Amino acid sequence: MSADGLIAAYFDTGALPDLPRDHFIDGRAVVPLVGGRMESFDPGRGTAFADFAAGDAADVDHAVTSAVAGFEIWSATSPARRCAILNEAARLMRHEAEHLAVVECVDSGKTLAEARGDIAGSARLLEYYAGAADKLDGRSVNLGNDNAAFTLREPVGVTAHIVPWNYPTSTLVRGIAPALAAGCSAVVKPAETTPFTALMIADLLIRAGLPAGVVNVVTGTGIAAGAPLVRDPRVRHVTFTGSVATGVGVMQSVAPNVTGLTLELGGKSPLVAFGDANVDAVVEGALWAIFSNAGQICSAGSRLVIHRSLHAEVRDKLVARAQRLRVGHGLRGPDIGAVNSARHLAQIDDHVSRARTRGVEIVTGGEILTDVESGKGWFYAPTILDDLAANDDAVLQEIFGPVLAIQVFEDEAEALALANGTEFALAAGIYTKDIATALRMARRVDAGQVTVNDYWAGGIELPFGGNRKSGFGREKGLEGLDAYTRSKAVTLAVDRLR
Repeated sequence: MSADGLIAAYFDTGALPDLPRDHFIDGRAVVPLVGGRMESFDPGRGTAFADFAAGDAADVDHAVTSAVAGFEIWSATSPARRCAILNEAARLMRHEAEHLAVVECVDSGKTLAEARGDIAGSARLLEYYAGAADKLDGRSVNLGNDNAAFTLREPVGVTAHIVPWNYPTSTLVRGIAPALAAGCSAVVKPAETTPFTALMIADLLIRAGLPAGVVNVVTGTGIAAGAPLVRDPRVRHVTFTGSVATGVGVMQSVAPNVTGLTLELGGKSPLVAFGDANVDAVVEGALWAIFSNAGQICSAGSRLVIHRSLHAEVRDKLVARAQRLRVGHGLRGPDIGAVNSARHLAQIDDHVSRARTRGVEIVTGGEILTDVESGKGWFYAPTILDDLAANDDAVLQEIFGPVLAIQVFEDEAEALALANGTEFALAAGIYTKDIATALRMARRVDAGQVTVNDYWAGGIELPFGGNRKSGFGREKGLEGLDAYTRSKAVTLAVDRLR
């Protein structure tokens, strides 16, 4: 069915056809052992549209057991074959992109355009790591004697992937694609508010030729399903994306097993605009750095750190642009979609309400909205807080919503101090016409990735990850393979082989 047909059917019936409802283990749908179920809500309507399996430790044990067997098969599969299967999965994903995008839109609340972008990027991730599968070479080492020495890159084993709700498809694929390229197997626990695309992609991989058991998906809550997964001693690497508090808990859980860990946690990323920057470029960059995906992005440019000479002009243009943004159900083609859950909407509103109580100037937004056509759903107005102090909670705390905090600086030293003035260090954007300023700031700002004059510049070929409380480890790029391989050194005493 076309996207238009799916959309029409959904608004007519309140349901989507052919949604998976059970776990995906050992290459097939599996009902939960206990039989529990959960509802999934459409954030754009605020109503349930489907249910799915509520997994527990027994389901996780089943999935990990399957992944152990799957690893034995997959790690012995030739790299060329792994390459071919990942490429076929990318082809199938593109062929089924509209179905996946509509499901992602309804399940997460984001706009259909954003969901389409996520699916396209995920297909590209599969292709990128397909190309790496047969190039994971070791090296020959010259010991300066008659011995021969070389290194091997081996897959680490069973991997666990805890996937967040803000990017349920692309975060899933950026983890499992390099793991599969390296020869690992995987058990995935998607967020309990966005379970469906993970289940659909697991089935897609089987149809692409992936052996049963190599990728398994257990749905349910973090406590019931995620916690036993990361604690399982058979899991040799955990990739987690989520909050700092939960990430700390994951670290504590994996420590007794000495399990590898990649953490992509929170952010309070600055977009730093110097006095010589192009005003229109700053306005456009700042607008979408914070309002894309309703601000629900770990690397969102949630702080505009701007030179005083540009402050008033940029602020006024940003306010005008923000007030023209259309907020509504993602399937109706708005500029900004819904917030993922009623609980998270309340948290965003609480942050802004406390800022208002402190006397922070809210120059636009600051209110809960609904879809204009239905009067339902979980939405928050694009919000801008002006001229905040460096120690204000709205500067220091991750709000994870469409809320921009503006900070004003006088010189480069103050700009750097403000940019580095939080406990997070995920991303940063620099806007200036002076290449020397750009390079100095890029080197001195503490962030895992820095862009100049285009906040969302870059791509899957570049590593992504944070420092400090934004986490550690890198995903995407060739560096994304490092977590899923281990190096083995082999030395041959040649003179003793006679």
